[in-house]
Amino acid sequence: MALEHLPASEFDSAELDETLMRAAGSAPEGMVQLLTPDGERVGHQLYEQYALDVDAEVLRSFYRDMFLIRRFDIEATALQRQGELVMWVPLTGQEGAQIGSGRALAAQDYVFPTYREHGVALTRGLELSHLLRRFRGISHGGWDPRESNFHLYTLVLAAQVPHAVGYAMGMARDQAADPSVPAGATVAYFGDGASSEGDVHEAMVFAASYDAPVVFFCQNNHWAISVPTEVQSRIPLANRAQGYGFPGIRVDGNDVLAVHAVTRWALEHARSGKGPVLIEAFTYRMSAHTTADDPTKYRLSADEQAWTTRDPLLRLEKYLRSSGGGDDAFFAALAAEGDELAAKLRADVQAMEPPVFEDSFTDVYADPHPLIREELAFHQAYEDGFADDDEEDAEEAGE
Repeated sequence: MALEHLPASEFDSAELDETLMRAAGSAPEGMVQLLTPDGERVGHQLYEQYALDVDAEVLRSFYRDMFLIRRFDIEATALQRQGELVMWVPLTGQEGAQIGSGRALAAQDYVFPTYREHGVALTRGLELSHLLRRFRGISHGGWDPRESNFHLYTLVLAAQVPHAVGYAMGMARDQAADPSVPAGATVAYFGDGASSEGDVHEAMVFAASYDAPVVFFCQNNHWAISVPTEVQSRIPLANRAQGYGFPGIRVDGNDVLAVHAVTRWALEHARSGKGPVLIEAFTYRMSAHTTADDPTKYRLSADEQAWTTRDPLLRLEKYLRSSGGGDDAFFAALAAEGDELAAKLRADVQAMEPPVFEDSFTDVYADPHPLIREELAFHQAYEDGFADDDEEDAEEAGE
């Protein structure tokens, strides 16, 4: 039986349950946390460099970003279920990791995402409906990466990670040749499943060899589709950085403040010429891997329930309310804004024009190609063969 098809009961070990339950409480030793699941601000004496001083306005903006991207995710999932999208990749549960890291980026930094970084896209100013063009099946991309320094989604697992290193090496050369160019860094997002790919290893070797200004950001959401992290790695993923000779940091991925502080430090480290950093954001995918996935086949509802107490939105809401940073009026206004966003998103998607089929042939090469022209002519002749049938149907309908 293939590993990815094992039923949930096969993974139901006492060791795994203990790990998950411990993670659902306080942060494990060595994990950076600034905001507990109960919404209490805490210091991290072992990692004073990650101290974060933000005012109530910034905290509200963090919460707003997380709330709106979750509302977007809910609406996109509904659109797929109603046949408006071919597929969708949910992010519920990972808002803290994405908004916290995305908000640490500078304008000159460049992001290489996977296919789930909708929250990071929000922080880079993308029109959210553009994210749905590919999932609607009308575009190979959906946006111009040069406008936001946010690359196109990469559906091939881990393929974007070497690209991020190469781009970072180019940025370093440009800055060295012209000191007036702002020092920048790249961020390569990938999941715990992708960390098992050879592309990630090769990228880290190159990054370490050339001190590339890149931050490897692993969202460890505990499931590579149906394979748990415990099967993929016997050590915390952040520990792998030691083998390459650069820092590795494990952070509570559901703590938006800790993620922001750690990512800010890592980006400054990379931009200053000190080389790469690996961040492991310890989070959890609360929804399916994609809308084609059924997580009940491989994980237990008790595990999901244990992680609901670590909800990144819930913990920040608790802190905002207890500290006086957010009242009922703030949350009510945000709920209304979320409904407006969802309505606009639905209208935008339904207004998207279908692609011209011939473009599937003309977009293959930059210049006309005889083989492609031949294939297009064959297809057009095939389509024309149905013309007689259409005329007969029309005549029968007229009778």
